[in-house]
Amino acid sequence: MDMDILGFIIFIVRKILEFLIWAIIINAIMSWLVAFDVINLRNRLAHNVARFFEAITDPVLRPLRRIIPNLGGVDITPLIAILIIQGLLIYIIPQR
Repeated sequence: MDMDILGFIIFIVRKILEFLIWAIIINAIMSWLVAFDVINLRNRLAHNVARFFEAITDPVLRPLRRIIPNLGGVDITPLIAILIIQGLLIYIIPQR
């Protein structure tokens, strides 16, 4: 019975981390679309979606932005965050 609970907890943690990877990717793509004026944040739906993904990803990306220097306007923190999360998924959290 305890192994079932542990397996369920591992499943939930893996899915949350996988969702976080997708949220980071979507947030990066949305920031590019806003920067290239494809999406206008004055649109209420676009604004709400952008703020939702920023609220999810900022707690992960903000500490990395303090450590990783700015590379001439290129933000590589989403890439570093995805690599760290993938490392956790592959090497730390067992596959069930």
